[in-house]
Amino acid sequence: MNPSHFQAVKVSDRVFWVGAIDWNLRDFHGYLTSRGTTYNAYLIVTDKITLVDTVKRPFLDEMLARVRSVVDPSRIDYVVSHHAELDHSGSLPDVLRLVPKAKVITSKAGWTTLGAHFDLEAPVELVGTGSAVDVGGASLTFHETRMIHWPESMFSMLDGDGVLFSQDGFGMHLASHERFNDQLPAELLRYEAAKYFANILMPMSDLLARHLGKARDARIIAPDHGPIWRSGIDGLLTDYETWATRRARRKLVIAYDTMWQSTAAMARAIAEGAADLGVEVVPMRLGTAHRSDVVTELLDAAGLLIGTPNLNGQMYPTVADLLTYLKGLKPRGLVGGAFGSYGWSPAVGPQVVAALQELKVDLVGEPLLTKFVPRNDSLIACRAYGEQVARKILEVVPG
Repeated sequence: MNPSHFQAVKVSDRVFWVGAIDWNLRDFHGYLTSRGTTYNAYLIVTDKITLVDTVKRPFLDEMLARVRSVVDPSRIDYVVSHHAELDHSGSLPDVLRLVPKAKVITSKAGWTTLGAHFDLEAPVELVGTGSAVDVGGASLTFHETRMIHWPESMFSMLDGDGVLFSQDGFGMHLASHERFNDQLPAELLRYEAAKYFANILMPMSDLLARHLGKARDARIIAPDHGPIWRSGIDGLLTDYETWATRRARRKLVIAYDTMWQSTAAMARAIAEGAADLGVEVVPMRLGTAHRSDVVTELLDAAGLLIGTPNLNGQMYPTVADLLTYLKGLKPRGLVGGAFGSYGWSPAVGPQVVAALQELKVDLVGEPLLTKFVPRNDSLIACRAYGEQVARKILEVVPG
């Protein structure tokens, strides 16, 4: 094989990582990926050669170089597509042009989605839950995970090796030369796993909870983003179960923005009141705090308060941005409310309330609004409101 600085990494006796590292990605669907990401592809080497998923198209050469460090890419017999999103399928047409004899293994919905992306002419084998495919003396068993997080998504298990290829499940956006979870700090892994769950998988929580059992027999979990899990799998699954079933803590997120510091002053007073009753409070000024970081904090929070000034009769743009983002993610089981300052029109209060009602937030009291600058009486009322919200959180989250 041709030498290259891109080398495959051995995952198990018959599996190699042949993906790519994207150090520069900073946005993924509106989610701040401040640590970059990886696009994980895998090579199963048996009597046949199987490529499991591909990479985002600009990283094709890196993937092929890693494949070449193990076998000539022209020897690829099968290409498995677990998920047709372009960060995993973008290189598929190039691979098939290089190896026109290769058979694509995917679900029926996967083949339909790939056909909507590309003009593909390739032999295909369609699989579903329970399908077992012989890939040269080894068996891949498939399990459809529809809507986690696309309709064609699926897992597969390499029998014997105990490697679960989990596509976007159990992944995270984290660029690193370390390929395995036990080579990285546990605190970093848990935060990035939580951020990924909150910003990508939260809308599918109910579905995901029903599929977690499929991962319990895995000795290795090989996702399509981030490190490969070869230890600590029980802890990872426990975290996923906690997040999927919304086991909240006594925690309140206060997300707000401010023009002339009036709404900020209200947020501080509310936070003082809630904290004094023993609730963990996370105040986050939007514009400084990214929407995806707010959502990460909400993953285990019981409460959400939204604060906004009035701008031309509307809520502040960063507040509207967050609420639009939350509408798609569908966080559940929150208590909360609205607050803010205004000069001419108090319409922002009802606007935020309407958005929170759409999110099915259990509202505490009426919107708390201050005209122009909050004076001492207003700030005392804010503190009392923080206490009121905290008492509600203490009711709904057992001690």
